[in-house]
Parts: sequence; C-alpha cells; structure tokens
Amino acid sequence: MGLIKDTQNLYYSENNFGGYQFTSLDDIITQFEIAYVGENKVIPKIKRADIAFHAMRGLQELSFDTFKSVKAHQIDLPPSLTMILPQDYVNYTKLSWVDSSGIKHPLYPTSSTSNPFQIKQEDSGDYFFGEDTERLINHDFSSPLANTWSVSSPGYASAWSGIRVNALGTTYYTNYIQDIIELNNGELEFSQLWNKGYGVLGGSRSYGAWQLVDVSLNQTMDLRATGSSAAQITDGATLLCDYGIIRVGITSTDPTTGWSGLTANHTASFSSSYPSPNYNPTLMDVGYLEWNDGTTSEKELLEVDVTNYDKVWIWITSTSPWTAAAITTLTSGVANGGTVLPEPSESVNNTHQKNTIDQVSVIIPGDIQVLSSQNADKNSSTWNSYKGNTPSENNNDDYEDDTYWPMNGSRFGLDPQHAQANGSFYIDSRFGKINFSSNISGKTVILDYISDSLGTDAEMQVHKFAEDAMYKYIAHAILSTSSYGQGLVNRLTREKFAAIRKAKLRLSNIKLEELTQILRGKSKHIKH
Repeated sequence: MGLIKDTQNLYYSENNFGGYQFTSLDDIITQFEIAYVGENKVIPKIKRADIAFHAMRGLQELSFDTFKSVKAHQIDLPPSLTMILPQDYVNYTKLSWVDSSGIKHPLYPTSSTSNPFQIKQEDSGDYFFGEDTERLINHDFSSPLANTWSVSSPGYASAWSGIRVNALGTTYYTNYIQDIIELNNGELEFSQLWNKGYGVLGGSRSYGAWQLVDVSLNQTMDLRATGSSAAQITDGATLLCDYGIIRVGITSTDPTTGWSGLTANHTASFSSSYPSPNYNPTLMDVGYLEWNDGTTSEKELLEVDVTNYDKVWIWITSTSPWTAAAITTLTSGVANGGTVLPEPSESVNNTHQKNTIDQVSVIIPGDIQVLSSQNADKNSSTWNSYKGNTPSENNNDDYEDDTYWPMNGSRFGLDPQHAQANGSFYIDSRFGKINFSSNISGKTVILDYISDSLGTDAEMQVHKFAEDAMYKYIAHAILSTSSYGQGLVNRLTREKFAAIRKAKLRLSNIKLEELTQILRGKSKHIKH
C-alpha cells in the first residue's frame, strides 16, 4: 500500500526532486473513479472521458488563482526591446530586470502609450487599398523571352525552298521552310507560312506565348496590349492569305499541360474541323483581345473578374489564315523519299505573313481586401516613438518641458507608477509580445507568469494540498450537468468552495516565524 516505490538512490540520482508533493492528473481521475463512481455512490455511472474533461477544466480554473505560479522565463533583452510571450502564457504575475547582484527590480506596466494598428493612408488621407501594379515580367518584350515567357517551338510549314538528294543520288527530299517566332525591334513577331495538312487545304500552324499570373489575393485585373494584324497577301485579284489573326487572352488552364491533342511543341494546324488549341478562342475562358483586320491598335479589357481563380495564364496566340489558292502542288515526284525529282523545285508562295504583339500589360488595381499597416515593422509610430525616447519616469530633469508634464514644471499629482526609475513595459496582445522602455535595453529580464497547467503531461499535476479541492470540483461539475444529481448540487457547491478556500490557505505557505519577523519589523521607530 505504500506510495513510495523508488529507492532513495534512484530518487537522488534523478532530477524529479520534490515530485512527491504533487499528484498526477491521471491519478486524480483514477482515484475519483474509486471514491465517487459506482453503485450506492454519489455518481452511479459515468465515462472516464467525462471525468477527464472536468478534471482538466478544474486544473485550469485552480491554476489561475489557487495553485502557485512556478513558471518563469529569463532573457537578455535585445535591441528590439521585445520579449515573446511564452507558448503556454495566460497572464503575468511579475516582470523584473536583474542587476549584477542577481537582485530583481520590478517593472510596472505603462498606461500612457500603446501600439495600435496604424492604418496606411494615401496623401489625401484616404485609406490605402493597394497601388496599381504591373504583374507581367518583360511585358514590353525589352529583354529576351527566356525565363519570362514560355513560347511555342516553331515548326515547319508545308512550303519548301528547294530539293535535296541523298548521298547516293537516288532519293529526293523537299526543304521545308520553318515558321519563325522572334523579338524584332521590341515586339514579339510571329512569321507563318501555309500548312497543308490535317485534312484541309490552307491554314497555318498556330503558335503561342504564355505567362503565369498569381491572382489569389485579387478580385479584378486589367488587360492591355498593342497588336498588329498582318495585311492580306494577294496575287492580283486572288486572295492567298487573309488578314492575320492575333489574340491576347486569359485562360484558367495551363497551356503547358492542359490541352489534349496538342503536340509536344505546342503547335497545331488551324481549321474549322480541327481547331488548334492555341487558336480556339473558347479556350481563353476568362476573356481575350483580338486583332483580325490588318490594323495596328492598342486594346484593353478592363475589370476582368478573377475572384474564382488562384492563378491564370496570359496567353498570346497567332495564326495566318492561308487559303487553298496559296498552296503549291507538286506536278511530279513526292515531297519526301521519292525517286523521281519533284517539280516544281520550289513552292510559289514562300513569304511569311507576320503578326506582332507589344506592350502586353496586366494591371492589378489597388484592390487589397484588408487595411495595410503604415510601417514595415507593423508597429505604430506611437510605440516606435515611445521606444526611441527615454521614458518619462526615467527623466531626471525638472519636468519643465512637455515630454510628459505640460504643467509648467509642477510635480503636483505625480502618479506613483511614474515615480520610479526601474522602467516600464506594455503587453502587445496583437503581436503576442511584451514591449519594454528603452532604458531596459540589454538588461536581463525575468517574466513570472501563470499557465493553465495543461501544456504537457508532466505539467498536469496537482499539489496534494489541493487534491481534495480537485475531487470536489469534479464532483460538482459532473452532477451540476446531469439530470440525476440536481438534489446534491447545492451541497457540493458549498463543499467545493470550502475545499478551494482551504487549498488557498494551505498553499499560501504562511510561516509563524516569518509573520512574527514582519511584525517585529513594523515596531521599529525608523521605518525603512
């Protein structure tokens, strides 16, 4: 039946000195079950989980004003003059700085300053909700495309510039002409030739360039661009290629991965029966601008709603609507791998049609949804000013200035909290920090504080002086929330308060000799 199981050797070789004065919360719950739960007892039946809940609540409540506060943190105060509140902090009991002799000097809270949220304002005084910002990198194409824009790889058109033969002189091949995507005089230029394929005559490959934009914190965006649609290409009265078509749009699907049927180089032929993913305007689901009449102009798409998206892509597409009349047909031989010399040796229409785009701009209006802080450190000018000056309680002058006293030097009515030279502090609950006056910088600071004792398993323990108060608290809490125990609630209420009062007296640790010594000190003629 003995409670001490460990040997004296084991106790003195470990670090849990003085642990016998405490009872673990788990033991409290177990012993409560034994004493209070069962047939013909106060509580006939209850789950252990319910007891554990009320036990933890009792531990919290008694920690605030009955149990001793034994937790303390010590730091060397940094130049920021701040101390982070401990993880299990509930309230402080005392703040002090320590001198070279190890003596604690109490610090007192200041009520003369605070650290409010300082709202960022426009020059006019209006609240600041963000500036209009350009969100595209290299939006004016003033630098190389690499690492700024993703661009389709130019493919080969169906037009050819000549015939080549293999080393044996037995097989003939056509030299197809490549389409071109390049920067030209600060513009993105798409040069495209006709492409015979995909079951239709005419058309061209369609190419794109795209860039990701994060809009997770935005509601709207403005899209602007300067585009140039290429002129028609004709042969007399015959239309070879209609006006070039170039678009700048916004899509919610990644052009790199999101389009089925798109080739590895992100090119495809345009036709009505098999539209290129890079061309089809329906895929620019958020909105787009288009140039298709051979003109050059600046266009804009304003206040585009992007509230439903975290990210979108700005997507430039270009295509050249070549007609069947532009296609050169071989009169003999085949294009590749034939043994007969192809004729003609060069296609007729080998001049690229060129669409250009410039100054693609995505402007996110100032639409920040929350107020911004004026200062980068998020502290108010009020608190920064206080920290940057010697606090009024530490000014050893005659108070003739208006730093604190505008009373023309009068010391009448001096508040006792300012009649000390130790320093002051302010608890900033907004940031979870303690801010100190400037004279405490570099000093060793001690925070004595109250926790709720629910931090770790090792902390969830009850002093034996308050063990009975815990039982009474749990019993009262259980029966006051049950339907069968209402007749006992009044009795248990009285018992709970009596047990808590007794625990407070026990934990106050008043010693007769210490009390006597204090009373003897009061009898001195010269008070200290």
